[in-house]
Amino acid sequence: MKPLAYDLDYENWKEWMKEQNQPEFRARQVMDWLYIKRVVSFQEMTNLPKVLRQTLEETFHLKSLRIIARQVSQDGTVKFLFGLYDQHAIETVLMRHDYGISVCVTTQVGCRMGCTFCASTLVGLKRNLSSGEIVAQVLMAQKYLDQSDERVKSVVVMGSGEPFENYGPTMRFVRMINHPRGLNIGQRHITVSTSGVVPNIYRFADEDWQVRLAISLHAPNQELRSKLMPVSRKYPLADLMDACRYYLEKTGRRITFEYALIGGKNDQKENAHELGKLLQDMNCLVNLIPVNYVPERNYKRTLRSQIFDFKRILDSYHVNSTIRREHGHDIDAACGQLRAKYGQ
Repeated sequence: MKPLAYDLDYENWKEWMKEQNQPEFRARQVMDWLYIKRVVSFQEMTNLPKVLRQTLEETFHLKSLRIIARQVSQDGTVKFLFGLYDQHAIETVLMRHDYGISVCVTTQVGCRMGCTFCASTLVGLKRNLSSGEIVAQVLMAQKYLDQSDERVKSVVVMGSGEPFENYGPTMRFVRMINHPRGLNIGQRHITVSTSGVVPNIYRFADEDWQVRLAISLHAPNQELRSKLMPVSRKYPLADLMDACRYYLEKTGRRITFEYALIGGKNDQKENAHELGKLLQDMNCLVNLIPVNYVPERNYKRTLRSQIFDFKRILDSYHVNSTIRREHGHDIDAACGQLRAKYGQ
């Protein structure tokens, strides 16, 4: 299998051109063709010498993803099912907001975290994606938008998989889409989510950038969280909170806590009070998410009136919160619904 061209960043391309006895500006030209013009073959790179184009074609490949299916929601959300080179499949979601278009990318084929409300984990973990395979998801979404002269403004790393279990490729992906010769997406327009892999929260805090962090919390105490999210058995809630405080002290940036409200499980008034006490001294935003339907789970949605009651209690502790606007629920593209259905 030839390496994927999108796995190389600008510095890699400069080094590769040097090895080919090519001038450095050829690296800039290749990046321009890949990320600005978004070509699908090396032969389209017409300002490169024919011999170099042939060498590129013999050395790398560009077609890392193929569209198996594309669904468009009534609200404009688009869900892509992409086939990979090894017959696995992943899902990527394009969402339209008042502030612009965002893309939710996947970092692993499947997931091993075992969160009980999420479809992504039902088949377990098959493999990690490379940085280029993650980059290609954004590029494919951008190519779709090119038809209407629209642009991806923000990226959320919240699709299938646990990004902090595929830390190196995920961080490389972030730097590649942020690079001015890449897609040039601002760091503050990129959010990475984790279910609570504590050691890599510390690593993320030490990265020299403005990329945002989101924590999938979903419970206000260790006992309940360990039932809903097995990751909490390895990385207890107290350790997770310590890591979050380190992040806040080190970066000065606000953390978003994702909280899926599950009827009768974690949505009671006492849960709201406990969550308010847990977070009242932290610079954070709680994103309240009505749990989404997954056929294999028997979870019920919290009543809308009860969601507002929950929010009012958090307000009383001066904890900022918002109720997430749903995207793509009718095409199983909402939070917790992504899975690789192809071939299963």
